[in-house]
Amino acid sequence: MIKLSKILGSTLLIVMLLVASCDPFNTIIENEDNADAVTYYKAANIKTPTTGDTLKVVTWNIKFGGGRIDFFFDCYGDRVLMNKDEVIDNMNGVIEKINSLDPDVIYLQEADILSKRSAFVDEVQMILDNTDLNYGVYASQWQADYVPSDGVGKVNSGNAILSKYELTNAERIPLSLIEEDPAIVQYFYLRRNILKANINVASKNFVLYNTHTSAYSDDGTKLKQLNTIKDEVDKTNSEGKTFILGGDFNTIPPNSVVYENFDDAACDESSDYYESGFAGQLDDMRMFYDDYKAAISLDKYGTTEASQENYYSFTSDKDGFWNRKLDYIFTNDEFTGNSGKVHQTGNDDGIPTMPLSDHAPLSVKISLK
Repeated sequence: MIKLSKILGSTLLIVMLLVASCDPFNTIIENEDNADAVTYYKAANIKTPTTGDTLKVVTWNIKFGGGRIDFFFDCYGDRVLMNKDEVIDNMNGVIEKINSLDPDVIYLQEADILSKRSAFVDEVQMILDNTDLNYGVYASQWQADYVPSDGVGKVNSGNAILSKYELTNAERIPLSLIEEDPAIVQYFYLRRNILKANINVASKNFVLYNTHTSAYSDDGTKLKQLNTIKDEVDKTNSEGKTFILGGDFNTIPPNSVVYENFDDAACDESSDYYESGFAGQLDDMRMFYDDYKAAISLDKYGTTEASQENYYSFTSDKDGFWNRKLDYIFTNDEFTGNSGKVHQTGNDDGIPTMPLSDHAPLSVKISLK
């Protein structure tokens, strides 16, 4: 969750004014054809999947392989870049957890494929080559040949869908941009999207949607993004197709009893990376719950902190507790039984989640019958 709000310097601003009609740092993605803005991936060795009665789907924001290093935007430290050994070590932990979860499909957010901060490791390819997942599609959310702020440099980070089964008809659907002033800030800002693809498993077709909405939005942009996502899945539903929507929505569920003044945040109100409370957003996710099935239903989520804390999937604190739910999976089909689970700990497999990312993975199963 990175907010680019620092002014980038008078010299650069002059350059930008001179080339205002161009895209000198290769940050603009919206003008590309939606299909051309997607990159297809394939594992080095294709593994034949064993198809059972269910499809297991996971969503996970992997924090660009950054683990819990003290990055500047978390306000715990001043780190901007990792060395390659750090990235490989962190990604090996992420891969170990993915192998333990053994998903048929996984939605990834904040996956780096060509970024200075992650030593230019292609994390999508690395995961495919070291798991039972075979195919991938990727759409950038933050792309620039050079970001002249905080030493970030070159970056290409975004959403990915990885699958044991072949992915087809992938496209990148842009979401509303945050209204930043001056325009130079918006030029370097994240360009949120929905990544869409299709799979066919056991003669059943699925439309897959992976998304990651804005983390910082005091101008109503996040709700615009959520409405666009809802319109997209509504359209698919009206066409009689089965969809599975997942991702990091950066919004807490209705009925959340803790919704502001989170005590895990190291950033104070003077920081560019301060996150205000969620009080005004409590009903923003209700439209998805009202019309579709959730991996964690509102009944399951409950109305007390004791119930809800079992499904928290995010924290800014690196030393031991999850304290809000930001990650979701929805469908217009049926999830099986009690399969929805947030993997907060390593109790099941001995692989603690907290050191791997500031998000915990969410898994669910959907029937193939």
